[in-house]
Amino acid sequence: MYFNYKLLSSCWLGCLSLAASAAPQGSPPPDWSQGVFMEVFVRGYQDSNGDGIGDLRGLTRRLDYLQRLGVTGLWLMPITRSADHDHGYAITDFRGIEPDYGSQADFDELLRQAHRRGIGVVMDYILNHSAREHPRFQDSLRDPQSPYRDWYVWQDPAPADLKDWDIWGHTPWYADPDQASPSARYFATFGPHMPDFNLRNPAVVEDHRESLRFWLDRGLDGFRLDAVPHLIENSARDWNDQPESRALTADFTRLIRSYPGRFTVCEATASPAAYASPEVCGSAFDFGLEKLILGAVRGDAQALAPLARHFETTPLNMATMLANHDIFAGARVWDQLGGDEARYRLAAASYLLLPGIPFLYYGEEIGMAGVEGPGDEPLRAPMSWTADERGFTQGRPFRAVSPNAATHNAQAQARDPGSLLNHYRALIHLRRTQPALKRGDYRQAFQDGSVIGFQRSAEGQTLLVLINYGTQAWRGLPAGVRADQRLRPVLRSAAQARLAHERRRATPALRADQLQLPPQSFAVFRLP
Repeated sequence: MYFNYKLLSSCWLGCLSLAASAAPQGSPPPDWSQGVFMEVFVRGYQDSNGDGIGDLRGLTRRLDYLQRLGVTGLWLMPITRSADHDHGYAITDFRGIEPDYGSQADFDELLRQAHRRGIGVVMDYILNHSAREHPRFQDSLRDPQSPYRDWYVWQDPAPADLKDWDIWGHTPWYADPDQASPSARYFATFGPHMPDFNLRNPAVVEDHRESLRFWLDRGLDGFRLDAVPHLIENSARDWNDQPESRALTADFTRLIRSYPGRFTVCEATASPAAYASPEVCGSAFDFGLEKLILGAVRGDAQALAPLARHFETTPLNMATMLANHDIFAGARVWDQLGGDEARYRLAAASYLLLPGIPFLYYGEEIGMAGVEGPGDEPLRAPMSWTADERGFTQGRPFRAVSPNAATHNAQAQARDPGSLLNHYRALIHLRRTQPALKRGDYRQAFQDGSVIGFQRSAEGQTLLVLINYGTQAWRGLPAGVRADQRLRPVLRSAAQARLAHERRRATPALRADQLQLPPQSFAVFRLP
């Protein structure tokens, strides 16, 4: 039998010894995953040693900031060893920490400290592919008889329908001049640097299961499963979101949930609502909602009715966002809105008051702008802790800092009660403390001109949410509310609060037929 002794010594034996020495790092509160998450690019968050690269110790130092913000979940973009040492999705070791980020001990300490603050931690896990540099792929490349040849999707000779394949404008079948069999092709959905695993091979599936267990046994609270609709391709026509991909995703999810209190969210750009099903993943990113919200705040009247109706047909457990680490989901929110803070605040209120599990992208809460660069780089700059790079590192940062760091940084905004950061804090606090917003249903949705509204109810509490995206004041009667019904304010935007102050309202409640919503404002009321 053929063995790759280098691979065994570098991964299997080391991984087994680490797993044996690891101890669970406590656990967050039972409802931690119903709160707000922060997506963190560890490389860009906080450097602890002056090398210009963010790391796990740096992130641990910033947990108090995240706790004050009110987040109860962290999503870590890939922290395992990768070939690119930046993007992170080209994995070379699924059970080893990227050296730039620190050690397993640093990871364990991060979990321990996060759990002490009531914060759960999930990490990216890439099921679909590895790096081209992964030892097993290299073994399969050099030797067609390697036991790892069938761990990847090879065809020798090349598939007869090669010209029929087109995934995002390119063929997914690649030749490699260094391989032993020049006529062969390997399959790689995301490009030649990330070859797809053969997930029809039970050994590959079991290896992923063991890697998931490795992290769960250390106390990790769950996973964001990457690109799950692409696990299995059946033909040049039937390559996206195949039934086998959903079945595999469900199998991995069942394993993760066999550990108490664990959470799974899937990246499924194809049919996200189907992957959010409890039988498949349990939650999935609600791609498309962000475009409706940002369209509404930019004044697109065509976005308003679909936004109001969205959760009438969409599962309430979807993972919601305004933007993330992928440029296909949009630029930084600041750049998409041209630095208009009034619109920015409405966008934040929209997805933090709607159903779903909100995922902030680091720096969003302070209005961080994107930087120059190709691909996804504009989205992945160092976090703006202070007016310059010294808040992030004492060395030279790996990438330029945000161009608006001088005015939009965490230090300055923490001191300003009216800042964007404190706007996010207030919204997140409201969501955490009001059962109707945290886990409530969605009813009585309506759209009237530039205004949308809806009610959310849970545990005997009903809240009315109104958002005016327009530049004119609105007066009207919300759906499902009587004219004489009393509305008790719970949270109002600055514009709505100013109106109440100017009218010198002494009573804490008002009649529904007296309701007025200023331009670009929102309000949350308790219904009797």
